[in-house]
Formats: sequence, C-alpha cells, structure tokens
Amino acid sequence: MAKYFRTKTFFSGRKCGWLRKRARFLCKWLGRGLAVVVLLTALFRVVPIPFSAYMLQQKLGHWFSADFSYELHYDWVALDNISWQMQLAVIAAEDQRFDQHFGLDFAAIQSALDHNARSNRTRGASTISQQTAKNLYLWHGQSWLRKGIEVPTTLMLELLWDKRRILQVYLNIAEFGDGIFGVEAAAQHYFNKSAARLNANEAALLAAVLPNPILYRVDKPSGAVLRKQQWIMQQMNALGGRAFLQKLE
Repeated sequence: MAKYFRTKTFFSGRKCGWLRKRARFLCKWLGRGLAVVVLLTALFRVVPIPFSAYMLQQKLGHWFSADFSYELHYDWVALDNISWQMQLAVIAAEDQRFDQHFGLDFAAIQSALDHNARSNRTRGASTISQQTAKNLYLWHGQSWLRKGIEVPTTLMLELLWDKRRILQVYLNIAEFGDGIFGVEAAAQHYFNKSAARLNANEAALLAAVLPNPILYRVDKPSGAVLRKQQWIMQQMNALGGRAFLQKLE
C-alpha cells in the first residue's frame, strides 16, 4: 500500500510539474504576443495600415471555398483627404458619443440591453473604437471569446491613439461592399470620385449600410437604407455639423 501511494504521488508530481511547465510556456508566448500587438499599435499610430485581420479573414474565406476571383479594393488615405461630411456621417450613424467615451459607451450598452429585453430585434452598442479594434485585430462573428478580447484591445487603441487616428483607421478599413474596404475605394467604386469630394448625401448613404454592407447595399439601396440615410443627415445637423469634429482635435 505504501508503495502504491509513493507511486501515485510520483506520477501526480510529474503531472503537476508538466502542467506548470506548460502554463509557463503558454504565459511566455502570450506575453510575447501581447508585446507584439502593443508595438504594432504604437507603430500604426503614424504608419498606414497595410491590411486588417478582417480583410485577411475575407480573403482566406473565399480561397477556402474555392472562390479565387475575390478581389480586395483598398486605398489608404489621410483623414484630411476624407470629406468632413463622411467623417461626421459615420459618427452620426454609429457612435454619437464618440468624443466623450474612452472606447466603451456604457449608456449605449444599458440602452441596448433595455431595448433587447423588450424587442425581438437585437440592437448593438459597439462604439467606433470597438469596431476599429474588431476589424483591425480580431474576427467577425458572435462569441463571448471575441467580445472578451475586444474590450482590452479597444482600451489599448484609446490609450495609444487619439480620436482622430481611431476615426481615420475606422474609415480606412471599414467594409462598404463585397471586397470594398475604406471610404476611398468606396467613393471611387460607387461615385467615381475621391473620398475628399464626397457630399453629405453620398456620405450618409455610405454610412447607412454599416455595419452590414453585404445585406444593405449602396448601389441598390432598399427603403430602409434610404430612410436611414435621411435620418443620418438629420443627426449630422443635430450634432452641429462640421463644428462637431473640432471636439476631436
């Protein structure tokens, strides 16, 4: 019996040692991965972003489904080369408290929870900062794991970037149609002009299809999209027009 217990203790000790070794190994690589993400984010404060995780997800998804005809249209532009109407339109449509929160809008979250408890139609409460974090580093889809990673990633963006940089990156990597990423590619594709020349109507129409530009289309807008376009234009005026963007400086 004593031999049995010594043997059991020996194997238990080996198992605990193996688990500790694996945990240390995992923590080490997680730490390295986190350091790389932080350094990349600091670099992306000033350097144009070549592509996002969501662009890569879309490209690989089409390849794995044997669709090799899928093309990405993506042109990075400075915020000053995006019309102020386009900048304000996405704020009016997606995150009207963008200038006030630090990545998470708790008032919007509570409002969404109250609405979802009363209605069958689910309303989200993601801020522009959260959507930027998701598009840049994470994957699309509903899961608690992704949401759990999204929160600290959003806070990291808010800590390392200013609001204008977050808005610039969001406008450059947001999807506006199948394979169309960023407002410059969208403006050229839908209106044959640069993002700098988008007017309020065009900007509101582009913002109206977010965050699902595959279901809601710019080139064939449904009645719901057109109603949202008009609502966005009203909200742009209610926010104070161009003067609102000065709060981000």
